[in-house]
Amino acid sequence: MQSFKIYRSVLAVQRSCGRSVFTKTPVSYFVSKTYSTSNTDRFQGPVFEAPIMQAAKNTIAENLGKIVPNTHRLAPEDSQFSLEEVPDLSGKVAVVTGGSEGIGYGCTHTLLSHNIERLFIISMSQDIAEDAIKAIKEDMGEDKANRVEWLQCDLSDWGATRKTASKISDKTDRLDILINNAARGIMTRQLSKDGVDLHMAINHIGHVVLTSSLLPLLKSTASNGHTVRLVQLGSNLHESAPTETQFASLEELNKDYGPQPQYARSKLAAILFAKYLDRHLHARHPNILSNAVHPGIVETAQSAVHIHEAYPVGGYAMSVGLAPFKKTQFEGAVSAMFAATKTEASGEYICPPAIVEKGSEKANDIELGERLMELTWRVVREKMGGSVEVGCPFKEV
Repeated sequence: MQSFKIYRSVLAVQRSCGRSVFTKTPVSYFVSKTYSTSNTDRFQGPVFEAPIMQAAKNTIAENLGKIVPNTHRLAPEDSQFSLEEVPDLSGKVAVVTGGSEGIGYGCTHTLLSHNIERLFIISMSQDIAEDAIKAIKEDMGEDKANRVEWLQCDLSDWGATRKTASKISDKTDRLDILINNAARGIMTRQLSKDGVDLHMAINHIGHVVLTSSLLPLLKSTASNGHTVRLVQLGSNLHESAPTETQFASLEELNKDYGPQPQYARSKLAAILFAKYLDRHLHARHPNILSNAVHPGIVETAQSAVHIHEAYPVGGYAMSVGLAPFKKTQFEGAVSAMFAATKTEASGEYICPPAIVEKGSEKANDIELGERLMELTWRVVREKMGGSVEVGCPFKEV
């Protein structure tokens, strides 16, 4: 297993050249390895490519940027924020869903690198979580590894999600950072055990249930004068959500639009949820900030493996075509880390590394966001046996 010390070495080399991986990196800086799902390769940091590959990828990116609008968002950009600028997090507590691999691991490792006091990882695979904690121990020592606690949870099981939130609330008296990162990727349509589209059940509704269940803890932390930051992992793919999306009924949620539109719609929901929290929660509790982020195109199991399951032929073509623009899990964590530790803004959609963008028209549709949340709570309460007439907890003072 390559140590995260390689990552620090890269930073040192680039600093000596007057450059930083995350602030002054040309678009030619990418990871050359193919993503591996083996346990020994999950936690590798950035590595250098041969100069000829850097030059080739830089040329591709520059020319594609002239042809396709907004292509700059696919690649690392210059910015005023880098992972090196994450502030000291001593005394703070964080929760990261899906924090044991991919972008989530990038977030986990960064938070620990900046002295987070306690970190709860929520994910499904015990093996992957144990490997992540082992990697942290090897890279940063036993003290940092001991700050991590893994909780197993399937976010599509909302009863289990509430119990997980309750366990966290029993273990800590504060929660400063909540990063809702876990997601079902671009995969074929399936239904949850409750009969709800699995993309929406995990990527959106599961995180709504988790956030609402942690709400007393979040409010308590904010009331003690601490800034609380809520981060929803969105995606620029939200722009390809089905045009007919209205969030009007469960039947609409369960309609099969295909792998990418299903995923895109769930990411649209994540952005709408972040803005909803800003309107209703931040408005009443100014110390609670809510933002959504786009991580960029990142080398993960989703982008290199799962997409082939959804598109056996086209998925391979997409992987090859996007290869020049893919980021490492650490680069993919930059926008999330900015939203989770640095920004004082709320209600924004932040693209990498720390650029506020508007997003699609639907992502800014307040009425659509209100309908989404009304439907979300109606579905949750119908499936869990509660009254559908009960109001939304985020609207309560």
